Amino acid sequence: MNELQTILSDSVNRLLEDHATKQTIVAAEEGAWPQALWDELVANGLTRVLVPEEMEGAGASWADAYVVLKALGEHAAPVPLAETIVASWILARAGIAIPEGVLTLMEGDLLLKEGRLSGIARRVPWGRHATHGVALVKSGWGVEAVLVPFEYVRIQQDENLAREPRDTLIFERVAVAETGWVELPANGLRLFGALARSAQMAGALDYLTSQSVAYANERTQFGKPIGKFQAIQQQLAVLSTQSAAAGIAAAHACAAADKGEAAFEIAVAKVRADDASSIATSIAHQVHGAIGFTYEHGLHFATRRLWSWRAEFGSGAEWADELGRAAMERGADELWPYVTGR
Repeated sequence: MNELQTILSDSVNRLLEDHATKQTIVAAEEGAWPQALWDELVANGLTRVLVPEEMEGAGASWADAYVVLKALGEHAAPVPLAETIVASWILARAGIAIPEGVLTLMEGDLLLKEGRLSGIARRVPWGRHATHGVALVKSGWGVEAVLVPFEYVRIQQDENLAREPRDTLIFERVAVAETGWVELPANGLRLFGALARSAQMAGALDYLTSQSVAYANERTQFGKPIGKFQAIQQQLAVLSTQSAAAGIAAAHACAAADKGEAAFEIAVAKVRADDASSIATSIAHQVHGAIGFTYEHGLHFATRRLWSWRAEFGSGAEWADELGRAAMERGADELWPYVTGR
């Protein structure tokens, strides 16, 4: 971890410890917007961590942003900071001025014609709280980044298992604020959304590990902590291994994104995070026993997010299919270099 990453890690974790409290998360799940938390994130420049300095950003790399995204997942921060970070990065690459306020990412059957956007975007993260959305639209010339204000957008509210807003947005020839050509693949929004989710999931998995180890050392059975029993120790070792593997895969994908083409690494990271989540959440709840299933305990804030995030911006199975197709297109002779030469 370099000096900037150390500073980012210390500042963002301190900020989230102070403002992403259990009370804040519960209030957000009940529909309250955590304005104080969001204001602190904006004031500390975290929404524009990937934006170049000449565009009033921090000028950080994806490897630096990994520290921020991982902390978001570890603290279950109930704000669309990950979406705003990715959206701002896309706008900066397209040379589009980044508006103030909450940004989100939109996927769907969208048509851009004569400066107006039509179509439906489903499961939009935090759509009801965002001021603008960012989409990538493929045209005959390439891929355009589209910035759309939400003032005249119809919103049908919904949520995921973690009770985070995942809304349906209906566009009926809504005037866009600005468009710009961007050097990203047509699936770039899904690709880098998956990268952000992989980093967040790595943080949530770290939280499960630390909480499970702490609980196993506190909870006693037959006169000694349950963490002293070999069966529990074995399960905690598996949990730690899964968390570490997901974290390494996500960090490597972020580093690859800084170098250029990173589709392979991002797909691997999302697949690994998906697999780790299934195993880790099961172990964490088994270690905690009945108390881990109560709303009063904080374990579920991480597990419900992991169960929700693994399906967002492409599930692990979908990204595994992408990897399989890419390998088949290269042919048998290129399989080993494709897998090992990353």
